[in-house]
Amino acid sequence: MPTTRRFSQDPAGRPGAAQTTVKAASSPARQALLKLGLARDIDLALHLPLRYEDETRITPIASAREGASVQIEGVVTGSQVQLHPRRQLVVTLQDASGSCELRFFSFYPSHHKTMGVGVRLRARGEIRGGFWGRQMLHPVVKGASAELPAALTPVYPTVAQLPQAYLRRAVATALARVALPETLPAELAPPALVFDSQNGLQRPWGLRDALTFLHHPAPDVALAALEDRSHPAWQRLKAEELLAQQLSQLAARRERDQLAAPVLRPAAGAAALHEQLLAALPFQLTAAQHRVVEEIARDLAASRPMHRLLQGDVGSGKTVVAALAACVCIDAGWQCALMAPTEILAEQHFAKLIGWLQPLLADRGRGVAWLVGGQRKRERAAMLEAIADGTAALVVGTHAVIQEQVQFARLGLAVIDEQHRFGVAQRLALRKKLLHLGQEPHMLMMSATPIPRTLAMSYYADLDVSTIDELPPGRTPIVTKLIADSRKDEIVERIAAQVGAGRQVYWVCPLIEESEALDLSNATATHQELSEALPGVQVGLLHSRMPAAEKKAVMEEFKSGRMGLLVSTTVIEVGVDVPNASLMVIEHAERFGLSQLHQLRGRVGRGAAASACVLLYSTGDSGRLGETARERLKAMAETNDGFEIARRDLDIRGPGEFLGARQSGDALLRFADLAGDTGLLDWAREAAPIMLERHPELAAQHLERWLGGKSDYLKA
Repeated sequence: MPTTRRFSQDPAGRPGAAQTTVKAASSPARQALLKLGLARDIDLALHLPLRYEDETRITPIASAREGASVQIEGVVTGSQVQLHPRRQLVVTLQDASGSCELRFFSFYPSHHKTMGVGVRLRARGEIRGGFWGRQMLHPVVKGASAELPAALTPVYPTVAQLPQAYLRRAVATALARVALPETLPAELAPPALVFDSQNGLQRPWGLRDALTFLHHPAPDVALAALEDRSHPAWQRLKAEELLAQQLSQLAARRERDQLAAPVLRPAAGAAALHEQLLAALPFQLTAAQHRVVEEIARDLAASRPMHRLLQGDVGSGKTVVAALAACVCIDAGWQCALMAPTEILAEQHFAKLIGWLQPLLADRGRGVAWLVGGQRKRERAAMLEAIADGTAALVVGTHAVIQEQVQFARLGLAVIDEQHRFGVAQRLALRKKLLHLGQEPHMLMMSATPIPRTLAMSYYADLDVSTIDELPPGRTPIVTKLIADSRKDEIVERIAAQVGAGRQVYWVCPLIEESEALDLSNATATHQELSEALPGVQVGLLHSRMPAAEKKAVMEEFKSGRMGLLVSTTVIEVGVDVPNASLMVIEHAERFGLSQLHQLRGRVGRGAAASACVLLYSTGDSGRLGETARERLKAMAETNDGFEIARRDLDIRGPGEFLGARQSGDALLRFADLAGDTGLLDWAREAAPIMLERHPELAAQHLERWLGGKSDYLKA
């Protein structure tokens, strides 16, 4: 395979050594390798098979069981192209025990010749029975002259234009060439990673031992141990991966601890901005809110940058906690930025913060700025000027906050709401932008998707985590009902009753317009249907493709109470706060994720009225829900607790998908499982600080091997 040599660090991390990389040439296969992230030899060596095929043995045709995938060998005794019922090549293969028909519905004329009568062939595929005897449909066929392989044949994850044969050669070449010196000191050897051979030999599995075995396992290995990743070779890889993940998190935290940040101490007395805000609020903070406010205040008063995740269930009051942190920052003479993933959420924050803080800031000659992509030029210019000269003490906006022309005078605190909705590249851009006069701002990231403690300790080991585990008093419990979409007429009657009683209703659809690919209700058609079914009710439509001004006008109509029913896509998932809304209908609920369903349900129950969430589901042509969809809907019906929802979501999806690959690029786990590999995880947590302190060079080599250029993602 053509390569280029780059003198920097080899895959083991030795400075000055040659690192062999895949050449970025025009070959589609090479481009496909890069698309898979297989740029270095070590990347290819760590690209492990999805499954294996056994080409090490020949099964007599008469012994092949129906439904089994086997390899047979014999002589072609018949080969003909049949035209009925459809054009197909039918080849009869005969061995000493019997015969089998090979059928090909897609073939070239040359295939008829290469599988001609008298040719000896091997065919591998699934045996099917039938009236005419044993058959294989589209088997893999090769000549019978080659020796049988000594190991199982790997089947790798791949993409279009990257054939398995090419990928197997590339992996084998890279594995033979890559340097794999051991990076684990003997004193930190992982537990229970030994050979268990028949002659009693026991020694630790090395990384090369493990990789060579997993790419080419012996045919007598227990496939179950490979598939469930309990084999010692898998254990060795999982141990190394978990150690790299813990090392990277710990190294990122230590690096950040060496940076300087502005010391933001809260002012004392009744004149302090945060005290004035507390006095002006029409509600009292919960004990959980007071606790996290104190945790954040301690971080802001330190000279190292705060890097804290604030998590809490829908409606737990994270925004007011962020506002109090902003007050501390502003009182200390610095600016605060709050970035939200959507304009609707940013507008919600802006409206709340304007109401809370603008009167207090006006007395100090400062204000709150608003920055989004669709602003008019004059308004945007005024906002940019206020941000640059420091008049804007608080800046609220979308990703527009990180655009190049935005220059802060003295930015001391950045708050990122629904941080998981931002990509890693966006969060990195924000962090780099915020560097000012040699100091790094404090960062507070908020999420309404609670992370279970074990997961937080592992995936957010580089962060401090504050949790609001208490809802404000007076929140009405939401009743959740699962209803088949065949009963949609009953729901429309319920909506009419709710609107007649002065309440308001959301109806959420998964698509904006009709799609040929997915037979789902779409917002525009549903809006028209409900408008016709509910004469006299003002029915609004909201989706992400509408102009910003139109979206704002629709939301104003709904918030004012003049609009009884709002048909929307998931654009209302977070941030929308209309206390008078008491009914949420989610159509095709089986297509939504559990966290998204919980977020949508949280748009109701925000006032004193009894509220309900109806999950309309469709069973499709099969007449039944899939297992995963059924588990999600069951969880929604059984609990309103966001932490329990998160636990079940983790069980259903697994850690990597649950976290959205930490949105994404962080060194997430490809091999290890946080739920099942707790012993190895505990070992990695204990080994990481020891390795950083006693063996820093080996730690650097280990990180380079497993992360490559991804270590910067940890700074996001």
